[in-house]
Amino acid sequence: MRTRKRHDARFKAQVALEALTNRRTLAEIASAYAVHPNQVSVWKKQALEGLPGLFAHKPDRERREAEELQAELYRQIGPLKVELDWLEKKWGASAEEKRCLIDSNHPQIPMVRQCELIGLNRSSYYYEPVGVSELNLRLVLVP
Repeated sequence: MRTRKRHDARFKAQVALEALTNRRTLAEIASAYAVHPNQVSVWKKQALEGLPGLFAHKPDRERREAEELQAELYRQIGPLKVELDWLEKKWGASAEEKRCLIDSNHPQIPMVRQCELIGLNRSSYYYEPVGVSELNLRLVLVP
């Protein structure tokens, strides 16, 4: 079984740089470095696409990364805010009351998550108490 070769960034850069110089064909470069010609062309393309970013102003790159991080955090905050608002309305109830507070048709918070937030076992949500049978009532009421 053949194992996949892993090349470090320095090796890839060296191969891409040689491909960019156009002194030899892709097949010759691939043969010299023992890689597939398609891989050489992929690394060359990546190098060409990445070159403008090397000369970009650092603050622009940092600002773009900060904006991406902020967007990701806002994406995560949305569902958490909905859950927190829901939980604040439901907090401080007994198990019986908690069971009544679960909204199984809530559009954004699944029922399983609601049970977790309230602190109610999911099986407790489905539990329905069994009433006292008439036989037991008669036995208790008979003197």
